[in-house]
Amino acid sequence: MKEKKDTTAAIERLFNAGVHLGHKKNRLHPKARKYIYKMVNGTAIIDLTITLAQIEAAQAFMKEQAKAGKYLLVVATKKTVSQFVDELCKEHGIPSITVKWMPGLLTNFETLMKNVKKMNELEESKTKGEWDKFVKHERTKFSKELYRLNKLYSGLSKMEKRPEVMFIVDVKKEKNALNEAQKNNIPVVALLDTNANPDTVTYPVVGNDDSANAAQIVIKDIITAYATSKAVPTSDAVTPKSK
Repeated sequence: MKEKKDTTAAIERLFNAGVHLGHKKNRLHPKARKYIYKMVNGTAIIDLTITLAQIEAAQAFMKEQAKAGKYLLVVATKKTVSQFVDELCKEHGIPSITVKWMPGLLTNFETLMKNVKKMNELEESKTKGEWDKFVKHERTKFSKELYRLNKLYSGLSKMEKRPEVMFIVDVKKEKNALNEAQKNNIPVVALLDTNANPDTVTYPVVGNDDSANAAQIVIKDIITAYATSKAVPTSDAVTPKSK
């Protein structure tokens, strides 16, 4: 009885946030029809019992990946959620892309990460006051370059290696990120709406990805599952004695 009550409360939470509201009939993807409960005034109503099960499966997967030390990258450039994702990921130390996906990020990872290194070096030299020894026009040049790099790469400032798992919000918008993930055999968890193909994703969560309230509730559930399960190295680990 308690489990049924918990499930009902979880579904009500999603419903109240508007996660059940899909697209109009003329925008439905054929592969998404199986996730629709019914059509109301030409709008798809998503079956939240399925969505809840998908969220729980995605959370379980994220927890496994985190405990195994797998590296997560979050991609969410939609204006309705980009700032929310940026702040949430920075809070938990998770790399994210919230402005623009850089083509070739995964394929030419080492090359693009040179830009991140340059950004970090500029930021460090500015903080240390090393810019002060340069004339005004050179400082202005550094400032413009740092602004440009920050706009594109600020969410990757602490990225240590190529991602091993990705979380994408709206796979139609982030089709380039999804394509690169597929080419590099990186498993993907994604929040996607009824206008997208759920079969292209390892762990799809079908729900309203246009509304800020709806998307944020799912995003937080999935990112928090990873963040709270991240493997933390112990400082008091015992080193085996050599024979």
